[in-house]
Amino acid sequence: MNPQHKLLITGASGFTGQHACKHFVNAGFDVTAIINNNAYENDDVHIERCDLTNKDEVNNLIKKVNPHYLLHLAGQNHVGQSWIDPIFSLEANSLSTAYLIDALRQEYPACKIVVAGSALQFNPANMSTLTHPYSLSKTLQVLIAQSWGVLYNMHIVIAKPSNLIGPGYSNGVCSIFAKKVADMENNKAEKVLEVNNPNVQRDFIDVRDAVSAYETLLLRGESGEIYDIASGKNHSLKDILNRLESLTTVKFELKSQSNEILERKAEIIPIKLMELGWKPSFSFESSLLDILNFYRGNLK
Repeated sequence: MNPQHKLLITGASGFTGQHACKHFVNAGFDVTAIINNNAYENDDVHIERCDLTNKDEVNNLIKKVNPHYLLHLAGQNHVGQSWIDPIFSLEANSLSTAYLIDALRQEYPACKIVVAGSALQFNPANMSTLTHPYSLSKTLQVLIAQSWGVLYNMHIVIAKPSNLIGPGYSNGVCSIFAKKVADMENNKAEKVLEVNNPNVQRDFIDVRDAVSAYETLLLRGESGEIYDIASGKNHSLKDILNRLESLTTVKFELKSQSNEILERKAEIIPIKLMELGWKPSFSFESSLLDILNFYRGNLK
């Protein structure tokens, strides 16, 4: 193991974090997984508990681990929850990032950092693009990270992933649909799927491809840059449901509140990331099958 590959991963017990821990261990990194109150077991990594909204705990963590790399995945990622408790979203997404980066500035400023932003960030120059407190918290997170990079000459890269999908417990729409189908197969749910508008389009990228992109950015990303992580293809909710229906013998009814035809969204082409040598490995179809099989094997 390369002694210069000491990696700190925050949010390690989450959907992306668990995939990240597995990926980076297999890639030869010495991984320290940061969790807060969630249960998490992994014999292949060092596990540390830390409340990232507590400045003293963060400072002590960085002094103890002294990482060469930081992959910052932790945070509050639910739009609805951000309306209920906007201050917590600011603390979990923005303030925690400031504490982490500033602790590294003091203890190990040469650390290479990747901060996971969001496709839901807004343009601060146009306040009409601000739609919810979650967007505010993620935008401030990115501004803080970029500012420390400029002010203190730190190596900080921003990743901007689209909608992550793949096996594992997730609150994403593909996982919600797949779980419902798996429940239908076992007669644990009514054979009906409800959506607001099946014509809504989104870009989906497999979480395993996203984690591979994070490695690319840690090793070759340019400081101060923002890199889109996306498949480059949009899929409607109806498309997801049609593909899931092709993967099961269950026939289900689709109920929608609206069938309004929406303007086609521009595709997100991750050109800068691909120029670094990254390319996705998982097709949309294989990701959906892996999600469905995960829930088939983890029925509750």
